[in-house]
Amino acid sequence: MNPMRRLFSFSLVALLAACAPHADSLGPLEPRADAHCELDGMLLADYPGPKGQIRYADGNTDYFCDTLELLSIMLRPEQVRAVAGSYTQDMAQADWNHPHEHWIDATHAYYVRGSRRSGSMGPTLASFAERADAEAFARQYGGQVLAFTQITPDMVRLDGAAGGNANM
Repeated sequence: MNPMRRLFSFSLVALLAACAPHADSLGPLEPRADAHCELDGMLLADYPGPKGQIRYADGNTDYFCDTLELLSIMLRPEQVRAVAGSYTQDMAQADWNHPHEHWIDATHAYYVRGSRRSGSMGPTLASFAERADAEAFARQYGGQVLAFTQITPDMVRLDGAAGGNANM
């Protein structure tokens, strides 16, 4: 291959790489007003409580109307798509009844399990960026504060046996 052709090929590869979405640059997106939940098709804007989203390395985004749904997908052992990031909302900043913005890394969040506050499907895990905010919420609404690493798949089952309610 001649030097000019080699330079052109290298330049083309570099240009394409620069234009491709990079996993480390895929932060959270604010869902459109008509965004639907990936699992059940519910309109996110119609329901209270923290929402979730998974940004995939290919640039696609799945939205979830509840943290139980988000966490159940994240903790599934069969999850094989390359994930660029998983996000939920900081409920110390967002309005519970109409949450918008205030996205935080779901793997670094603190969750309150078993509170008296309901999400889109009833019991949910309230999400917070700071442990102190999660503890204040738990004092007001009940529940147990958990770090992401303490949440097990059994706690976020979607078959009605999830441990999201205060009695579990």
